[in-house]
Amino acid sequence: MDQDEARGEVVAAGATHEKKRNFFARFFGGIALFIRQVIAELRKVVTPTRKELVKFTLVVLVFVLIVMGIVYGLDSLFAWLTHMVFGVPGT
Repeated sequence: MDQDEARGEVVAAGATHEKKRNFFARFFGGIALFIRQVIAELRKVVTPTRKELVKFTLVVLVFVLIVMGIVYGLDSLFAWLTHMVFGVPGT
């Protein structure tokens, strides 16, 4: 058993469609299928509550601050190492 890509129907292996659709019918049918699938997925979206939204925002901000600290630390370390290796002699 295989799955027909255009309509998502299960068809027997080796079965063929009686009539092959032309390019425009396949193209616009594919766009219509895509839009239907997008709408179906958007119906599954759950909007977070205000409490959840605040919690998620704080988690993201804390994570960003931690990553900024790591990047700043590495940048300072590499700048110091570069200065030690290639710095001006006698300073």
